[in-house]
Amino acid sequence: MGIPWDDVVVIQQRKDLSEPCIVTVNCPDKAGLGCDLCRIILEFGLRITRADISTDGRWCYIVFWVLPHPASVKVDWESLKTRLLSACPSCLFSHHFNQLSTSPSPPPIYLLKVWCLDQKGLLHDINEILCNLELIIQRVKAMPTPDGRVLDMFFITDGM
Repeated sequence: MGIPWDDVVVIQQRKDLSEPCIVTVNCPDKAGLGCDLCRIILEFGLRITRADISTDGRWCYIVFWVLPHPASVKVDWESLKTRLLSACPSCLFSHHFNQLSTSPSPPPIYLLKVWCLDQKGLLHDINEILCNLELIIQRVKAMPTPDGRVLDMFFITDGM
């Protein structure tokens, strides 16, 4: 069972600015796959206008109609495709084999601490840089200190 790796995630660009782009995912199914794919799409500044999900419990075919958010600058479609591919189970092994194998341990969570003076927009800038580096931000804590500084703590995992 398997399909060419190029056909797992297909992104069709829109022909007109009023039309959505079409993102198609065709891979083995796993629990929570739809949520993972939606989260990745939303992290890239896209709005999901419509979705169609078909599955038989082993294989799934998902189509998303997406529009770039008006505030987003530019969508990196190749990075989006790479991230969506990384969320899909491998097509080389059957679904049955994947169900029998032990579940992998969760990726390690790293802590990035940033001490700075309170600067407007810095939290957003750091968030954008981490996303461009394909790091997944699990949680952020921003704590002001009495001396006017701010401690921003980013709990991150590798997106790949």
